[in-house]
Amino acid sequence: MHAYIGQPTSRYDGRAKVTGAAKYAGEFNTQGHAHGFIFTSRIAKGRVKRIDTTAALRVPGVLDVLTHEHRPHMAASDKAYQDDVAPGGSPYRPLYDDKILFNDQPVALVIAEEWEIARHAATLLHVEYEEERHATDLHAQRDEAYEYQKPAKPRGNAEKAFAAAEVRHEAEYFVPVEHHNPMELFASTVIWEGDGKITVYDKTQGVQNVQRYLSAVFRMKPDDVRVVSPYVGGAFGSGLRPGHQAALAVLAARALSRSVRVVMTRQQMFTLGYRPGTIERLQLGAKSGGTLDSVIHEAIAMTSRHEDFGRNDTGWAGALYKSPNARYVHHLVKLDLPTPADMRAPGGATGVYGLECAMDELAVKLGLDPIELRLRCYSDRDQNEGVPYTSKKLRECYAQGAEALGWSKRTPEPRSMRDGHELVGYGMATGIWEAMQMKTAARIVLTANGHAEVSCATSDIGTGTYTIMAQLAADMLGVPIDNVAVKLGDSTLPHSPVEGGSWMAASVAGAIGAAAEKVRKELLRLAKKMKDSPLADAQPADVTLSDGKLMLTDDASRAVAVADVMRHGNLDRLEQEAEAGSNDDGKQARYAHSAVFAEVRVDEELGIVRVTRIVNAVAAGRILNPKTARSQIMGGVVFGIGMALHEQTHIDDRFGRFMNPNLAEYHVPANADVHDIEVIFVDEPDEIINPLGIKGVGEIGVVGTAAAIANAIYHATGKRVRDLPITPDKLI
Repeated sequence: MHAYIGQPTSRYDGRAKVTGAAKYAGEFNTQGHAHGFIFTSRIAKGRVKRIDTTAALRVPGVLDVLTHEHRPHMAASDKAYQDDVAPGGSPYRPLYDDKILFNDQPVALVIAEEWEIARHAATLLHVEYEEERHATDLHAQRDEAYEYQKPAKPRGNAEKAFAAAEVRHEAEYFVPVEHHNPMELFASTVIWEGDGKITVYDKTQGVQNVQRYLSAVFRMKPDDVRVVSPYVGGAFGSGLRPGHQAALAVLAARALSRSVRVVMTRQQMFTLGYRPGTIERLQLGAKSGGTLDSVIHEAIAMTSRHEDFGRNDTGWAGALYKSPNARYVHHLVKLDLPTPADMRAPGGATGVYGLECAMDELAVKLGLDPIELRLRCYSDRDQNEGVPYTSKKLRECYAQGAEALGWSKRTPEPRSMRDGHELVGYGMATGIWEAMQMKTAARIVLTANGHAEVSCATSDIGTGTYTIMAQLAADMLGVPIDNVAVKLGDSTLPHSPVEGGSWMAASVAGAIGAAAEKVRKELLRLAKKMKDSPLADAQPADVTLSDGKLMLTDDASRAVAVADVMRHGNLDRLEQEAEAGSNDDGKQARYAHSAVFAEVRVDEELGIVRVTRIVNAVAAGRILNPKTARSQIMGGVVFGIGMALHEQTHIDDRFGRFMNPNLAEYHVPANADVHDIEVIFVDEPDEIINPLGIKGVGEIGVVGTAAAIANAIYHATGKRVRDLPITPDKLI
């Protein structure tokens, strides 16, 4: 019985965050650091002909102005700029040359004693450009799309089967450009340590990724670059790759041999990455009885000119529904924009939106309840790989979610439910996300007085990694959770991948488990040497750590105190480090599943939509911490509400420029937009996926939510809006 794993434990880092003790990348106190302000391009494509820095350099307090013509040396090869999660192509190089690849690209960095001075001096820069014709409109350029990948093997003859199907549905769904907009601005504080060594406090989802990137770009010895990020004020994927503010801050520090801080403005953060605008083209062919004959899913997404960014939008149907014939393909369109980035459930949030709206429309044509259609198409095997699941409790998700919402009260006809001047609609959709685990290392230090420290270079981007690490270490070492210290977000700590993909809990759990096992083995080795040891004939698999003792799992009376074991071995501390990875042999498919149910109320005259209830029933293996996991699902649901009703980054294609790069005009859900959210965790034991049966929950909450809301709006109004967001003007 675990004392902490599976229990609703409060956040390990909560007090530090609410009291202000937590320091973020732009807040670390350092004496005498300079400030950098990024000056950005006003054209979308071309080159810089001339930069006049004279007036800016005359401003008192200005230290230097760095440009592509005036800066420290940077690496020349593409390979040096390709971080751990970089897509194919040629990565953007900040201040490397005169080429302009996108609007708002950094053109100069003004360095001054104060940030306000640097910002003012930047207004005095005069830049002349040689402008080239640009293209930023996905729809206008879709004929230029090229095949990026086939995310799943085709089955049968999908086109022929679709043409012969008794019931057919064909439509395009559109998801616009969306931006992450975490609370914390992207910032980097570079501490000049002397002798060419630096410490970089950075906002990132992967300190070791940034450390390797900076070492390569500036040809520095890896030991001379330390990257630290103990707290992250949200990221949602925007911090997976190194932000260009980090490179610019290091560039300035090397130019001045001095500590430097660079903080992006909210507007500048809109150039770091975004969810790519995507056209989802679906063709579903079915028998009149409600089983699928054919699935064709094509995605056409935007990317930059210089990199090929794409994610799996189209393979989800094969992981959910039976169909003997299927074809999936992903196309990209190169545009003069920054490279897109992973944004919470990349590929899943967009692709499943199209798929689940199409399934809803097919259900209407078939005259079937949307849940019934999904049950008739339900697959117990991954159709793409032809293998069973480690676990799949999706039927239970449908049943429990429907009961919680009161789905049985739904009348199927559109516009058949109302409350006063509001039309009422119920909609649902399926959610799915990969349950991944990555190679990760952890270190445990156990002291004779019963305290432990667990460390890993992973980040905590607000998902609760600190807390999970403390819970795991406390249970596996048999000590109170208050006796556990957690260290993370430091590139000098044991290896970790970037924190993303909902893989971190499972990954770090495996590493902590492996390190704890080495601690247990070493303690048993020492215990066996004790006089009259009750564990003399015990094997490592027979013993466990609990209440400060090493004991037989089946006989707690045969035990020795850990303190006595360490005293006997003349140890004040016992340190062990271990690495663990995935046990995936390809013989089973690994996914988390959900069923999302939405109730909406639509003002019949004004078209204003209120999402009054969301029920999200999630099957995600063993839930390590119901409190933080519920928070993650709720956050994903709010993300989905924003995707469905609010979020869209507008591009003025005349200038190739994002026109609403601020939180006044880029709409996100506010408190008044979020009503009742119920999270149900469906019990899903999984003895195959990993020793604790863990699947991630960071991203499953958003997948399917926008589709459930869109389907509910159709049920309420009878109007099918296929392009997000669904704003009042599209309903009136």
